Amino acid sequence: MIIKAVLFDLDGTLLPMDLAEFFREYFKILCPKLAPYGYDDPKKLVNAMWMGVDAVNKNDGSRINEEVFWDTFNRYYPNDFAKRDEVMNDFYSNEFQSLKEICGYNPEADKAVKRIKEMGLKVCVATKPIFPEIATISRMKWAGVCPEDFELHTSFDRCKYCKPSGEYYVETAEKLGLSPEECLMVGNDVSDDMPAETVGMKVFLLTDCLLNKDNKDISKYAKGSFAELLNYIESLI
Repeated sequence: MIIKAVLFDLDGTLLPMDLAEFFREYFKILCPKLAPYGYDDPKKLVNAMWMGVDAVNKNDGSRINEEVFWDTFNRYYPNDFAKRDEVMNDFYSNEFQSLKEICGYNPEADKAVKRIKEMGLKVCVATKPIFPEIATISRMKWAGVCPEDFELHTSFDRCKYCKPSGEYYVETAEKLGLSPEECLMVGNDVSDDMPAETVGMKVFLLTDCLLNKDNKDISKYAKGSFAELLNYIESLI
């Protein structure tokens, strides 16, 4: 089946980064932001955040990821503060923007997106939906891609599943009005992005910031740089 859409991972794919470093710096600036609201134990706060992410990873589709995250988080902080959304939006609009400095930039990302659109294909940012939309759009801009070029971008306030679940990829394809077989998933994370093939998607492993924490065999995957990705897509259509 000829593909009709290309789904791009964001962190480590369109936006070069060291994910471990990114989260270290993320919590460094988030903890002081939330401390005045009763979240003054950094270790407890970070643990609650990761428990929320873990719950999102296991979401069964009955609720959006945002609800699952905060419900889990509130088990550690039952007296949730009233201005949470306001404070978090302010954080993402301000302090969060400093993280751009620890991310890389690859002009080939935007060139690839625009070339794929010229081919008549839809493009989508299929990032792990553990951040709100404001954070997703910010990271797209850091990567030098135009949010308006994309038919869809996934975020935790829009999705009911999470990578590497096959349901996440089915859900994303459905939002594009397509079947999984009509989509190509492009990502750098072997464990999170390549499982798209289990629901029928074609996959391409971008190797610029390759992440293979489980040391899986990657010989079976189409892989390489953005230039090699474009060649691969042209061979498919």
